[in-house]
Amino acid sequence: MSRRVSLPAADDLFRKTGGEEPSVRAVPDEPAPVAVEAVAAVAAEDESRSRKPSGRVRHDEKMTVYVTSDELLEIEHARLTLRRSHGLAVDRGRLVREAVSLVLADFEENGDESVLVRRLTEG
Repeated sequence: MSRRVSLPAADDLFRKTGGEEPSVRAVPDEPAPVAVEAVAAVAAEDESRSRKPSGRVRHDEKMTVYVTSDELLEIEHARLTLRRSHGLAVDRGRLVREAVSLVLADFEENGDESVLVRRLTEG
């Protein structure tokens, strides 16, 4: 009788066990601070724009962005406020994708006069 211990192979340890794959959470992008009035104006016009955020789907691409602790706290505060005041349970990734979509739609529509261009040229 052998005294060797039989261990499972890597394929056995990392095999799919059935059911749905776990959802992948996006890494939050760095939000550019935007004036509240500009966000409200862009949000009001968002219904007529063709650019839409991806929402709750499996994302194949990943981008890592580092944020300060203050920026992360602002994102979390916004997420919790959306949940408490509006009943919207969104994760940080979706919140950031929505914000990016709004800023890119504004850039596409207004070009040089967009909030994005103004803020990037100020800094």
